[in-house]
Amino acid sequence: MKNRLIFIALIFVLFSCSEKEPVEKGSSLKLWYSQPATEWEEALPVGNGSLGGMIYGIPGKEKIVLNEESIWSGHKMYDRDKKDGHKYVREIQQMVFDGKYMEAERMANEKLLSDRFPSGSHANQMLGYLFIESKNTEDYTNYRRELDLNNSIVSTTFDKEGVQYFREVFSSYPDQVMVVRYGANKAGSISFSSWVERNSQTEIKVENYAITISEHVSNGDGVKLHSIINYEVKGGSTIVEDGKIVIEGATEVIIRIVAATDYRGNNPEEICMQRLRNTTAVKYEKLLQFHVDDYQELFNRVVFELTKNDGEDLPTDLRLENVKNGFEDDYLTQLQYQFGRYLLISSSRPGSMPSNLQGIWVDGFNPPWNADYHININVQMNYWLSEITNLTECHVPFLEFVGELREMGRITAKETYGARGFVAHHTSDAWHFTACTGNAQWGMWPMGAAWSCQHLFMHYEFTENKTFLEEYAYPVMKEAAIFFVDLMVKNPNTGMLVSGPSISPENRFLTADGQRATMNMGPTMDKAIISELFANCIAASEILDIDNSFRDTLEQKLAQMPPLQIGSDGRLMEWVEEFEEPEPGHRHISHLYALHPSNQITKQKTPELFEAAKKSIEYRLANGGGHTGWSRAWIINFWARLFEANKAYQNVIALQRNSTLSNLFDNHPPFQIDGNFGVVSGITEMLMQSHAGEIHILPALPDAWPSGKIKGIMARGGFKIDIEWSEGKLQSLNITSKLGNMLNLRYGETVKTFDSTKGEEFSFNGFVEEI
Repeated sequence: MKNRLIFIALIFVLFSCSEKEPVEKGSSLKLWYSQPATEWEEALPVGNGSLGGMIYGIPGKEKIVLNEESIWSGHKMYDRDKKDGHKYVREIQQMVFDGKYMEAERMANEKLLSDRFPSGSHANQMLGYLFIESKNTEDYTNYRRELDLNNSIVSTTFDKEGVQYFREVFSSYPDQVMVVRYGANKAGSISFSSWVERNSQTEIKVENYAITISEHVSNGDGVKLHSIINYEVKGGSTIVEDGKIVIEGATEVIIRIVAATDYRGNNPEEICMQRLRNTTAVKYEKLLQFHVDDYQELFNRVVFELTKNDGEDLPTDLRLENVKNGFEDDYLTQLQYQFGRYLLISSSRPGSMPSNLQGIWVDGFNPPWNADYHININVQMNYWLSEITNLTECHVPFLEFVGELREMGRITAKETYGARGFVAHHTSDAWHFTACTGNAQWGMWPMGAAWSCQHLFMHYEFTENKTFLEEYAYPVMKEAAIFFVDLMVKNPNTGMLVSGPSISPENRFLTADGQRATMNMGPTMDKAIISELFANCIAASEILDIDNSFRDTLEQKLAQMPPLQIGSDGRLMEWVEEFEEPEPGHRHISHLYALHPSNQITKQKTPELFEAAKKSIEYRLANGGGHTGWSRAWIINFWARLFEANKAYQNVIALQRNSTLSNLFDNHPPFQIDGNFGVVSGITEMLMQSHAGEIHILPALPDAWPSGKIKGIMARGGFKIDIEWSEGKLQSLNITSKLGNMLNLRYGETVKTFDSTKGEEFSFNGFVEEI
């Protein structure tokens, strides 16, 4: 708890010093439908970072799936790692060096990997189902439900016998409450019964104006939860009947929902009561205004426009269906882009947990993969958009999570590898477990913490908050690096330092005798992640002018590591040897990490590797790659980095056609939120990049977007970028230097450099001439 408060205080130093900026009001951005949702994947999400809901919009028996982010089964397990695993690591490494891949894999499965948690255990769970059943609503007309991205409100409207009914739902971050409003244009028209369902263990109390929910999750193996659902009724009568709140003849009903758990050691009942007391004293209109003001301060920072269409010509599901049938739709693309930003704002705010595989939205008690934190790409992809789309605050929960892995990660490093520092493998959860679990094909991968540490330095690159770097980011990165200083050994065949035993996430190769193996020493992704981690630690120590000795150690280790290698067919090699691949179209494309999200492969600095990366992705796609939602989103980012504008665009369309549900949730399948976030990163990278030491304007502008604008996106070094283009060419460019760094600017073959001062604004025409 103490470390958490210190961390939040450090982040506050950054946010409290930043000034609110004037923003341009964007175009209409609404997901809307002419019929209610019939299943969870059609419902519309609201959230405030921790308290969420999926709204079906059913006139008769409305259903809202309630979520609170910290409702998790399980507990922190300090004995999760295989005991004495470190005694076998060197033997396993030698087996791999000797080409005994299958023997090494069997020993790793037996001696290093713990059993995977059963599905549904150590899982994120829903809070419950809120039902609101209205009378006499069968023959309604003029139905519409919508999510307005400009104000973060889900609404449902319809007419019945001359009366217009309206319902609104939002989840407020400043007041930590979800609010549901039922109203009509005729007094006394609101009549319904309302109740909550969860499971047989749940204690549910129903009183005249409130329902309370309490449970110690999973028969005591999980958090304690508490929730209060309060009904403010104007007019009519209210009674309790058969476990339901029954309201007759009301003019308006305001439902306030608060929820909390003891996940962070607090008393959830006291938290709920305090939040309810605070919000019941505030009128609905004020609650709504507080919510909208707070939300728009984040959302309105970025404007993205490809079309003047306001979206009212077609409901969202029909618009998407047209795209699936071969059409292309710029409005859908800009809606998808801003929907991704909406989801991050709604699922990740300072003080909350990170956005998991499903953000904060789960249905039931057994979500896919337990809705945990997969740290072999998925949670990282969740946050690729955070800095570049001007949502740096939303990055905070994941930055905090990385440091919270240290307690368990130190145990895993020592018990499994006999190493110092800390390590995490392919997945974690609310309890921050770091052990290698399951099967070697996915579990024998000690890179999860190291990859996550990339985000710590990324945050510094955009903000240059030295307090954050010195007091938090560098100590965490250093401890992750120390683990690899201890783990890496010389490859007896090359004399170079390699890591392992490890894998190229979830992929396999064929041995000489045709068996499918997975474990290797020094796969390409390991090398790329470790090189980046060491380089970031070196850079941080130079910035802070500390740790000269450790910096020297890392520099020596880097010099002994093998370079990225190109195979005989011109592709970037995935392993240290050229192996035949049994799944050439595998969904993971991990060996291209150095291209994206890292910056080790660029056209200017490593042209040969740049071309090899291009051949690698072409080969993957030619063999069926990109068939999952998040994989397709990653491919958009790859093509953007490769300046293949039309190929990036084709994959945006492919994501819409093959991996997007009617409510615009990404479809892995099933729903995973990472693709929603990854496509936003990819589109931004098509329009601006800053990873290669310069701000590159319109590096991958596709023919399909001849005109448009994007405003408010961020580049490394603290530059805010506004771009407008027409007929495929830059029209105007405005850049604000928030930190006063040197501005290195590229557009096409034009490269210019400018000194800047903090707050200075630059305006350029289409020829990158100052105006």
